Amino acid sequence: MPTTPYYLLDEHRLLRNLEVAEQLRVDSGVKLLLALKCFATWSVFDLMSRYLDGTTSSSLNEARLGHEEFGKETHAYSVAYSADEVAEVTTFADKVIFNSVSQLRAHRALVGATPVGLRVNPGLSHSHFDLADPARRFSRLGVTDVAELRAVAEDVSGLMFHFNCENGDVDGLAGSLEAIGVKYADVLHRMAWISLGGGISFTNASYPLAELAAALKRFAERFGVQVYLEPGEAMVTTAAELVTTVLDVVHNESDIAIIDASVEAHMLDHLIYSTNPRISSPEPGPHRVIVAGRTCLAGDVFAEQGFAAPLQVGDEVRIADAAGYTMVKANWFNGVARPGIAVRRLDGALDVVRQFGYDDFKRSLS
Repeated sequence: MPTTPYYLLDEHRLLRNLEVAEQLRVDSGVKLLLALKCFATWSVFDLMSRYLDGTTSSSLNEARLGHEEFGKETHAYSVAYSADEVAEVTTFADKVIFNSVSQLRAHRALVGATPVGLRVNPGLSHSHFDLADPARRFSRLGVTDVAELRAVAEDVSGLMFHFNCENGDVDGLAGSLEAIGVKYADVLHRMAWISLGGGISFTNASYPLAELAAALKRFAERFGVQVYLEPGEAMVTTAAELVTTVLDVVHNESDIAIIDASVEAHMLDHLIYSTNPRISSPEPGPHRVIVAGRTCLAGDVFAEQGFAAPLQVGDEVRIADAAGYTMVKANWFNGVARPGIAVRRLDGALDVVRQFGYDDFKRSLS
């Protein structure tokens, strides 16, 4: 077994999400692109590429990784490109998507014959957090002026509407698609493809997949376009744990177990959004313990949870749902050991694919 802490990916759990994705592809006709901003652990791309159509990115580096390690279709988007980045990404991307009309006009000539897309901000969205709401006030994400969009429609072959974040409401999503269809009908009929972005929680156990498939199919047929989705979290939900060890137990009104990992360094989104992860092991029970990280940040706390027995030094603690927005955001705060990455393969073998040491920490600095 690898030394803790480490992220443990389980290909059987990953496969369950991929099989749901395949069903959606068959029933709706959409193409699915893995959103590398959420999950870019390429040691499982061989499995994922059997079920998905390619990758989508938010930077030159992500686009290149998707092209090199995932293959298939590579969509390259960035909130803002430099000219050098456009020149490079165009050498391998299948589609280049600009965030604004000004970027499109500045760099369109560099793209050549590669299909070009433009991001649109439809002024509607679904998000539980303002921080992640792409249609929030003053959002810089996508074109808001319909007249401006119409003026450049001939310069693009597709549009991207990324307007969801953890959306489990299929009726609300269908209503949003109808609103987009009405507002942009004349432009949509001139396009060859439309990306509806990610943020749809369609791999959740209770999600009405058939209803989603029907709504997507109606939209595609209405406008004669190939529809893309860009799932990230939906592809890796429940597929990994962060495996840690208790280093110390202190008491300050409550027992506090300090583990060899960190929320800020290893599961940053929970700190950003003031949420707490679920602890999957040890088994639950009546003994309440605060599980905290080992950095100097006072609020580096994973969760308060009850366990069957009090936690002791040396106990293993597993943090659930540790795949999405974790490894891609891991950092070296406090110089705390960065978790390795291990994969439980479909055949049951444990493959330790990455471990980090002092040299990695040193090289990340100057």
